[in-house]
Amino acid sequence: MLKRLLLFLSLSVFSVGYSFAQEHEAHEEGAAHESHATAEEHGDGHEEEGFNMGSMIMHHILDEHGWEFAHGVKLPLPVILYSKEYGLAIFSSARFDEGNGEYGPYVNHHEKIALKDDHHATVYDFSITKNVASLILSAVLLVLIFTAVAKGYKKNAGKAPKGIQSLLEPVITTIKDEVVKPSIGPKYEAYLPYMLTLFFFILINNLVGLTPGAANLTGNIAVTLTLALITFVIVHFKANKNYWGHIFKPPGVPLWLLPLFWIIEIIGVFMKPASLTIRLFANITGGHIILLSFIGLIFMFKNYAVGGGVWAIGTFMSLIEILVAFIQAYIFTLLSSMYIGSAIEEHHDH
Repeated sequence: MLKRLLLFLSLSVFSVGYSFAQEHEAHEEGAAHESHATAEEHGDGHEEEGFNMGSMIMHHILDEHGWEFAHGVKLPLPVILYSKEYGLAIFSSARFDEGNGEYGPYVNHHEKIALKDDHHATVYDFSITKNVASLILSAVLLVLIFTAVAKGYKKNAGKAPKGIQSLLEPVITTIKDEVVKPSIGPKYEAYLPYMLTLFFFILINNLVGLTPGAANLTGNIAVTLTLALITFVIVHFKANKNYWGHIFKPPGVPLWLLPLFWIIEIIGVFMKPASLTIRLFANITGGHIILLSFIGLIFMFKNYAVGGGVWAIGTFMSLIEILVAFIQAYIFTLLSSMYIGSAIEEHHDH
């Protein structure tokens, strides 16, 4: 199993590097052609621009209107726009590629779509971007996987688990018995479905994001913020009077100190979803940036020795990223459970 995993990671690093090589080669050809044209126009010997590490990394971790798996292998996605001037427009993202970023009255500048004749006009973008497509894909995968697990539980009732049920049952049991139940307490069963959904949603998107050409969904701060806000809403809609009492009238605090405590407690209330948001976003995005930076060294030095070293380091980093994928899903679920548990537990102040 370990050998297969190492082989897969090695091939993944190689395929990502090969994809970058093709992209960089095409970029250099385009840059050389543009540079030559500029030199002829100005009559100077202007040289082509070198490899830009920053733009390469940002291109691969940010969202886009098409899903590019490798250079030249791109899945066009639906672009859905609405503007007051032109109404509703639906077309394929391939139109922007064919028109060098322009199609009809619209221009796509670094994945920000605006009107060509009025860049300040409001354009509402409801497009199915790479991250949205990845979100739909992960949702479908989760439904299929856990439908199979549920059928396995019914079919193998009282028997040893088989197939995918045997793979996921220890994980489900661990999350239930070691995370949710101790953190939330006797009422944990009401929140267990949400916690399991949260854990496996984050985990599967963390793992899918490590495959070549995949979307960086959990490295998108809008996604992590949404997950944190769901937990925030559950905490404050299910909170009991003891929770609110400790925020607005902590026991044993003099009346003249209450305004200061209110400020501190309210800051703490909003710091919880902020910590959930930033922790997941920063760890996943940081891991991708480090791995992409190592791969980018190949094109900076253009050396076989560097390439071999990057292959070895990249494989090791991919192993670390798999570990981080599990850890971040675990931590997000654990902290969410603790926040909910602190809001619904009964306090006994003396």
